[in-house]
Amino acid sequence: MKTLGNVIWFIFGGLEMGLAWLFIGILAYISIIGIPWARACFTIGIFAFFPFGQTIVARDDLTGREDIGTGAFGTLGNIIWFIFAGLWLAIGHLISALLCFVTIIGIPFGLQHLKLAQLAVAPIGKTIVPLAH
Repeated sequence: MKTLGNVIWFIFGGLEMGLAWLFIGILAYISIIGIPWARACFTIGIFAFFPFGQTIVARDDLTGREDIGTGAFGTLGNIIWFIFAGLWLAIGHLISALLCFVTIIGIPFGLQHLKLAQLAVAPIGKTIVPLAH
């Protein structure tokens, strides 16, 4: 079922938003100073292409300890991220979610866009993991 969901998702919205994440990642990488954000963009971009069967978790919840991205530097990084790219990606996901919610069949896809919009606001300190069965 997740494969079918991912194929439909990719065709009807996942491709565009995944490419948006990768584009922002390339811009961040080119700037040199944005390389830490670029890594996150590439990881999230792949997730944006195929989100079903995976979930977003806080790294400190997963590992049981804080790291540089889950503490004060992570918060600062998320503020900088939000100002330069996060707001625009979140808006893109919110618009995509609204378009999906217009149809009954699009509701699961709209919910995925809402998860990605939330991630777009503050991606530092988060990771993508497979869903437990």
